[in-house]
Amino acid sequence: MRIDLHTHSRASDGTDTPSGLVRAAAEAGLDVVAITDHDTASGWAEATEAAQQLGIDLVRGMEISTIHLGVGVHLLAYLPDHTHPPLDEALTKVLAGRNSRVPAMLERLRELGIDIEAEDVRRVSDGTAATGRPHVADTLVELGVVDDRTDAFRQFLNPGRPAYVDRYAAPLLDTMRAVIDAGGVTVIAHPWGRHGPDQPDEAGLAALKDAGLAGIEVDHQDHDADDRARLRAIARNLGLVVTGSSDYHGLGKRNHDLGINTTDPDEYARLIELAAAAAQRSGRDTPDVVSS
Repeated sequence: MRIDLHTHSRASDGTDTPSGLVRAAAEAGLDVVAITDHDTASGWAEATEAAQQLGIDLVRGMEISTIHLGVGVHLLAYLPDHTHPPLDEALTKVLAGRNSRVPAMLERLRELGIDIEAEDVRRVSDGTAATGRPHVADTLVELGVVDDRTDAFRQFLNPGRPAYVDRYAAPLLDTMRAVIDAGGVTVIAHPWGRHGPDQPDEAGLAALKDAGLAGIEVDHQDHDADDRARLRAIARNLGLVVTGSSDYHGLGKRNHDLGINTTDPDEYARLIELAAAAAQRSGRDTPDVVSS
């Protein structure tokens, strides 16, 4: 069984439609795929219909932008009731932060002599729940300013670069509680991929486990072999679920092909059991896995 638990569609910053994402997952030989667009469930309905037609299992989730101890953390939330008011409020604020930073980024790019307008970004980002840096990057590609999205981030949009603008991120612990109360389970995405090894360290992950964290994404392209071995040992020590994923964005990310990393079926079964228990405790109408 091949399981990929972290992918993105055009509902956020991927380049495939939700149905196209599910179709690509089936063509890649996956048995299970999770749709985890940034801060939104807007792609769930279309992806669900496609999964039912194609006979592939679909886990509905999202990747939420959070902050903890001054550091950005991406939180994968699986199978929550996204209409639960505290979760819905958190997602609304994060999406508003994504949208509000775009005008400031465009102004900075124009100050650098780049002729880019909001309408250019809207054309590129059609169909997304919120525009953000990836859509500005894709616009720069379309305008011929850079060769690809990676180049746009490296030259202009990464922290410390001339067009970078900070934005709102939800407090991690509050967001975890909102997801858990909504009947979902949480996994830290690529925990050492952005800020280097040991950020968070084992003690930090233990504290998050005590707060309800279910797992960590160990097998990810941003982790080298040593990172993966050490994270796997930490997960074993703490009893956390280990996941592996592609972080697929279609044409938006190179070397993140569907199924390039996968989740062990036994670990997946643990995650689904934890989600079922969370759903029962919450008493909310949570989504099931769309099963073939």
